[in-house]
Amino acid sequence: MKFLPLRFALSFPVMLGAATSAVADPNGLWRADDGGTLRIARCGQALCATIVTVVPAIDPDTGRPWTDKFNADPAKSNRPLIGVQVLFGLQPNGPGKWKGQLYNSDDGMTYEGHLIEQSPTSVRIEGCTLGVCGGDDLARVR
Repeated sequence: MKFLPLRFALSFPVMLGAATSAVADPNGLWRADDGGTLRIARCGQALCATIVTVVPAIDPDTGRPWTDKFNADPAKSNRPLIGVQVLFGLQPNGPGKWKGQLYNSDDGMTYEGHLIEQSPTSVRIEGCTLGVCGGDDLARVR
């Protein structure tokens, strides 16, 4: 599954594999398969993530940098996508697992979200609806 310029295009496929136990600190910069990046960091007692880069940098529909155009709040729909927080309030939910909320800028909706450490260099970010989760694996940027 591919992040749509890190806009979390979720098609909610059934998760095919289980994650391994915690082996790394998820704080840092992470790259999706499409080349876009997220920064995961502490926000108070929780973990959060924001979009750092999107690939391609230009929205082919507008010829301009990506915006949060699907956000239901008209005041937010023109904000730049870079800097948008997409994971909120992630709290520990087992070894190497966190649970909170995921904002999907591809549809402007917020879902139950998970961060799962797979190795020191790989995490999985998922969004869930009706008990079905889908997401992407991200690689640590050194």
